[in-house]
Amino acid sequence: MSKMNVEPLTTFPDGSQLLVSTQYSGEGSFTCELYVSRSYDKGKLDLRVVSDHLEAQTCRQAQDMAYSCATRLYPNTTSGLKAPPYLVWPGPNLPLAPDNRGRRLERR
Repeated sequence: MSKMNVEPLTTFPDGSQLLVSTQYSGEGSFTCELYVSRSYDKGKLDLRVVSDHLEAQTCRQAQDMAYSCATRLYPNTTSGLKAPPYLVWPGPNLPLAPDNRGRRLERR
């Protein structure tokens, strides 16, 4: 599986976590998905998608949609859910920041 950002919204009594992943699509929109993670066998995670692919024009709108979805899916954890904003990972194909480009040039 490729790298992805995830941020915990809450931890359930069994130790599993509700996670949100936010990404910039590169087409002028952002997407969020909700996952439930469970640890198993030497620190590996089992991720299960529990939401639709939530898409909006702004990052905050997508994250608000994810939060709203989480409150509907897990109404008993509403008071313990972390509210937006959440971590955003730009993805592997976006250009490096100017300071990182300079470091690449220095490695010659």
